[in-house]
Order: sequence, then structure tokens, then C-alpha cells
Amino acid sequence: MKPLKLAIANKNYSSWSMRPWVLLTQAGIAFEEIQLKFSDEGRVPGVEAYSPTRQVPVLIVDGEPVWDSLAICEAAAELFPDKRLWPADARARQIARSICAEMHAGFRNLRGAMPMNIRAALPGKGMSPQVQQDIDRIAAIWESCRARYGQDGELLFGRFTVADAFYAPVATRFLTYAVALPRAAQRYADALLALPAVRAWMAQARLETEFVRADEPYI
Repeated sequence: MKPLKLAIANKNYSSWSMRPWVLLTQAGIAFEEIQLKFSDEGRVPGVEAYSPTRQVPVLIVDGEPVWDSLAICEAAAELFPDKRLWPADARARQIARSICAEMHAGFRNLRGAMPMNIRAALPGKGMSPQVQQDIDRIAAIWESCRARYGQDGELLFGRFTVADAFYAPVATRFLTYAVALPRAAQRYADALLALPAVRAWMAQARLETEFVRADEPYI
């Protein structure tokens, strides 16, 4: 197999790019990063060379694109079974896939009102009853997974899985907007933010200087 390539956008803003980057990096899977940048309108100039959807992220496997963050994570799990990127237990694996799909398709109020912005400190911005409902659901997911499957470590299923990569951008949002969480959920968020791959992404995000108007509703 040829070396993998992963096309992403700005680390400060692109939550979808963060997920597979964190997954591959934390799992120790080598890849070449292709760094693209958002325009002011939120488009990604140059992405058409890599992605048929003209969106990031996209993983290039043996010259062929795999697009969409969930598909990329599934592909990585198939390509590298030794990395055990899904839980070994069948029921835990079903739940892990379910909560990833829920993250992938849901929480639109949170996404819209609290866009990912790692460089910023925006305490209280974007909060509403609808956003709080999304936050409460995420906290409930975290607490349930930790209680049922987290005995072997500090993450959702004990050891690192795709599910942790999928919720990493949410943890950065909670930090940016100073969201108050129940104790067990906060402990998980802290563990997630302490992962080396997450710390590396956030450190690189803070070094970026691009200002994307579409992702800065409060400035």
C-alpha cells in the first residue's frame, strides 16, 4: 500500500478534519498531511484535486479518495485492524458506531451556535435552551459510555477508539465557550484534551493566523 495522504482544512476551524487527523495520529498511523485553507465564505480552494465532493477531509488510499470523516475512520479501522480502532466487545462496538453516527448527523444547534474556534475564548457565547439540550445529550453519552465501558482507562471505552476522535472537536468547543459540564463528563473532556494527538492539533491550530469570516460570528 502506498503512503496514506489526508487532505484537511484549517486546524483552528475544521472539526471534520480534526477527527480523522486525531484518529490516525493518536493510533500511530503514518500519513502525509495535505493542508488546505478555507476561503472567507467557508469554501476550500484546491480541494477539487482530491475530493469528488469538494469538501474536507479526504483520505487518499492507493491513489483513490475516501471522503467523509466517518467513512475515513471506518477505512482506517479496516486497513489497520491491529490498531483496534473500534471496541473489541460487540455491544460496545455497536454503541460506539451509534454515537459516532449521532455526532456525525446531529447536534446542529451546538454546531451552528458554537463553531469550533480553538484560538478563541468566548465564554457564554451561543448559549440557548436548544444548545443546552445538545450539550446535555453529549454529556449523557459520555457518562453512559464511561460508566458501562470505561473501566480500563479514561476514555469512552477505556482505550482510545474512533468514538474519542469523533468527540474531540466537541471538547475543544466546550473549552472555547466555557461550557459547564457534570463532573464525570468534565473528567472525560479533560482526558480527551490531554491526548497527545489532540494537544498537537490544538497547538498547531493556535499558530494559524488565517481569519475565516464564516467561522467567526462573534468577532
